[in-house]
Amino acid sequence: MRFNGMKITPTSLIRITLCSVATASALALSGCDSKREDAAENKADAIENQADVVRDSGEKKADAIEDQKAVAKPATTNNALENSADAVRTGTEQKADAMENKADAVRDMTPTATP
Repeated sequence: MRFNGMKITPTSLIRITLCSVATASALALSGCDSKREDAAENKADAIENQADVVRDSGEKKADAIEDQKAVAKPATTNNALENSADAVRTGTEQKADAMENKADAVRDMTPTATP
């Protein structure tokens, strides 16, 4: 059998078929990696959004505690309120940072497509 002047043998047909199958498989696998990467990215984004909510919530709670301070209150009470507000900020900041680290870990665990 001839194709454009080249002789086509059964062996060359097998090679052509195998190359076609390998190419199709590679394309299919790269599509799977892309879906996994997208899913991991979406999960990481959701975790980061939750971290932002935690951070904002902690800041609002700390501000509410600080709003309780007044000139008429004893200095020890105001200091205790300030310390309490600082503790809330520190705790929520640490929690939000841990969540962002988890989001980074989700992204890092995602396999990258290889050409």
